[in-house]
Amino acid sequence: MIGVKRLAGVALAALVMAASTAHAQPAAQTPEARTAARFEAAAKDRAQLRLFLRGMPKGGDLHNHLSGAAYAEDFLAWAGESDLCVTKDGLPSIVPGPCDAPGKVPARGLARADTALYNRAINALSMRNYNPGADGAMASGHDQFFATFGRFGAGGDGKLGPMLAVAREYAAGDTVDYVETSVNPTAMGELAWSFKDTPWTDDFAGALAAIKPRLPAMVAQARQEFDAAEADADRRQGCLAQKPRTGPCAVVLGYQGFAVRILPPSVVFAQLASAFALAQGDPRFVGVNIVAPEDHPVSLADYRLHMRMLQYLHAQYPDVKLSLHAGELTLGLVTPRELRFHVREAVETAGAARIGHGVDIAYEDGARDLLARMARDKVAVEINLTSNDVILGVKGADHPLALYRKAGVPFVLSTDDEGVSRIDLTNEYLRAVTEQGLTYADLKAAARASLEYSFLPGASLWASPRTPVAACAKPGPACDAFLAMSRKATAQWRLEREFAAFEAEAK
Repeated sequence: MIGVKRLAGVALAALVMAASTAHAQPAAQTPEARTAARFEAAAKDRAQLRLFLRGMPKGGDLHNHLSGAAYAEDFLAWAGESDLCVTKDGLPSIVPGPCDAPGKVPARGLARADTALYNRAINALSMRNYNPGADGAMASGHDQFFATFGRFGAGGDGKLGPMLAVAREYAAGDTVDYVETSVNPTAMGELAWSFKDTPWTDDFAGALAAIKPRLPAMVAQARQEFDAAEADADRRQGCLAQKPRTGPCAVVLGYQGFAVRILPPSVVFAQLASAFALAQGDPRFVGVNIVAPEDHPVSLADYRLHMRMLQYLHAQYPDVKLSLHAGELTLGLVTPRELRFHVREAVETAGAARIGHGVDIAYEDGARDLLARMARDKVAVEINLTSNDVILGVKGADHPLALYRKAGVPFVLSTDDEGVSRIDLTNEYLRAVTEQGLTYADLKAAARASLEYSFLPGASLWASPRTPVAACAKPGPACDAFLAMSRKATAQWRLEREFAAFEAEAK
């Protein structure tokens, strides 16, 4: 916790003073009010709004997939480093060599050797210039989006360190301090896949007993892999010589292990058990998730089974937190019966602390009661505006963000797969303003919520939305000790310092 005492002595004093003077000064004189006025002026011009929002502190990005966070250009560069190839016919993909085979060319130097193919590859590996049916593109944004992962996946093999570095680079450039990203260690995948031929019997206890003796070795191998990858990222970004760390080196990463819901039940259970064990055994793994298209026939058929798996494992590992993709569906994509229970099952059966997407909430049975429960129990929803538009065609007034807000459900803004979508978190803030009518106060609350509802360990800095905990009511040893014991409070404290500096510009 480098600099905690300095933070407490300077930034906390500023926070406490701001909280006290906010009541003493006319509202128009507070830095926050002046910044809100600057925001209102900027909101009339999209370029000005983008400039304002890019500099605005955003806290965390809680719905992020590491493989989808890198851009196509990154994967093509890594493919070149690994002497992989790019296919020429149809929609280009990154594939293994040899590259002198028909229909393949080397990825190394492709941007100069064949600029047209390079640009076609970027389009095929992302949503750039997506045009249904053109140049062999998939017929829907949904299909194009999910197909990109298979096309660029080989480029990321063995590139965990570079991928972590890129995630930190993009976050730092977007004034994001913390990224909670979904990523699985190699050893976890190998262990889970070894159960592919194991028949599923619905015996949760027996399935866990079969995998449990192998979990400690898997966790140890995962720790080694991520130790090496983080060290690689630090070397690439020159972090070792930085004290204190700044820029990309100061971005904090938290990892979510996940299961792929379209795989056989025995493999899904093994993935989930491994993810829970990782979250218990390595503090960098802060939670568990489940991914892949929710509308896939296997996902739909096994949805309730997966929720029961999560319920069982959550009971075995009660301290592990869940953020679950649920309700990434809409009318027409699936039958009406599939829209009636996914979010509820994730909350009530699996025990999710956060919901990813939650787009179908208005179609859920007992939706009002479910919304009230989420508000009461502080089950936050991760809002991914661009992703929901591209994949589901749900945007603007059709998006349920306003419904969640009216019900008092906490929400955060996140990117989902920023590289595939060709966006950043600033873009999501901009859409929240222009399409959802959020104000500066709303965005500031969302940024704070992104750390409040993060899975960073430790107690929160906040006793209530505007009041620090008693230990930090004033600067001093008690607050120093509190911050030193909580990674969450330290991240929240950093955000408050950034807001103080940002709002000081509005003079």
